[in-house]
Amino acid sequence: MSTAPQLVVHRDKELMAQAAAARLITKIVDAQAARGYASIVLTGGRNGNGLLAALAAAPARDAVDWTRLDLWWGDERFLPDGDPERNYTQAREALLDSVPLNPDRVHPMPASDGPYEVDAAAQVYAAELAAAAGPEDHGPVPTFDVLMLGVGPDTHVASLFPELPAVRETERTVVGVHGAPKPPPTRISLTLPAIRAAREVWLLAAGEDKAEATAIALSGAGEIQAPAAGAYGRSRTLWLLDTAAASQLPPELHPPHVA
Repeated sequence: MSTAPQLVVHRDKELMAQAAAARLITKIVDAQAARGYASIVLTGGRNGNGLLAALAAAPARDAVDWTRLDLWWGDERFLPDGDPERNYTQAREALLDSVPLNPDRVHPMPASDGPYEVDAAAQVYAAELAAAAGPEDHGPVPTFDVLMLGVGPDTHVASLFPELPAVRETERTVVGVHGAPKPPPTRISLTLPAIRAAREVWLLAAGEDKAEATAIALSGAGEIQAPAAGAYGRSRTLWLLDTAAASQLPPELHPPHVA
């Protein structure tokens, strides 16, 4: 069942990143207090990396027990390990290398210079997710506390692009993506069923180039044509925007601004 999206609009992308980082720290700390660990899905791109950099700079980051944090990725560019375009490489530079994570709890998607071609690599990641899922998760992926997604100008999320086969997937949790319209063309992505296993899904959009996509996804578009419209969490779906990305929203959707 989809949860009605909640919208928060910040003045600019820097404030959005800082506020989202503070919000994420609170979620992680609360989950660790409740269960002993937290499970988060990271996103790459301009806004995802901006959030990680803000988290790295936040004094409150030390409230997190980094050794009890499980990290997953929503998608990855199928490139060699260490490639600067890989989401994992960028996440390490922005945050991960500066905090004391448990390496066994960090789950990057396979790289192209490993033993698998992309479809087999997707199956390997799906198996890793399934192995981490417990009986309480009621499915083949863990119940992530927060799953973050950037929203593309074409409404894509993760590597689920409008009209392509990956966004139509209803059974598998991870798929190889071929012929993506944005380079590189070969990628690995969680599917909408895997995304919807999260307790909370946060969609990040900042900048005028995201305004039309944000308005389309929040105005009742179908998920095949606008994948962002199909990304929602079990208990909460949160759109974190700056004023530029919110500029084309119809008045009835426009929430009050947050500093």
